[in-house]
Amino acid sequence: MPSSYDIPEVLDRREGPHGEVVLRRHGDRLEIIANGCFLMDTSDGRSERLLIDAALDALAGRDRPHVLIGGLGVGFSLAHAAADPRWGRITVVEREHAIVEWHRDGPLSSLSAQALADPRAKIVEADLVAHVNETSDTYDALCLDIDNGPDWTVTEGNGNLYREAGLASCARVLRPGGVLAVWSAQPSPEFEETLRNAGFQRVRTEEIPVARGVPDVVHLGIRPG
Repeated sequence: MPSSYDIPEVLDRREGPHGEVVLRRHGDRLEIIANGCFLMDTSDGRSERLLIDAALDALAGRDRPHVLIGGLGVGFSLAHAAADPRWGRITVVEREHAIVEWHRDGPLSSLSAQALADPRAKIVEADLVAHVNETSDTYDALCLDIDNGPDWTVTEGNGNLYREAGLASCARVLRPGGVLAVWSAQPSPEFEETLRNAGFQRVRTEEIPVARGVPDVVHLGIRPG
């Protein structure tokens, strides 16, 4: 029989405009589940840190760049960006109010409290797809981690983000020479081709080495100058 340690403990469950979101504890890690789909947990964070570092490297020394992080998640990307003094403004767009609350005064606050206290950091509670379509702000980097990848979205509406029209909206809010970085649970050659067709340059994919199975990756593309 499994021990109680092996059975996830639900810490909070919310119904929102985009469906159900759940925070649970499984052993020594916290997990976020959206509409029954596992999103992420606190066990590692290497790929989320790669998302931030690869974007900064692609900016080639740009002074104090402004990064938009799409998806707060468990806070790895925000915490990693805030720990690097080379970033200027750090804007996080998160549509789930529950996730924001879990970070501000809930179980995830231990991971993000220092980052949220950073004066460079700002959380915008909004749907990312709507935000890139409507905002008048511009960014040097978009680091997007709102799905399990372009081929495995959490909600159907997110799929538009990874098509040419959605990528055109991303390019609109990127400054010339800015970088789009998209996290994915698996490589997607089709998405690489869509990035090129949408006008992005220097398209490439960086992988996180794994002992077995399919690696997490970050897809990268540069808006022409």
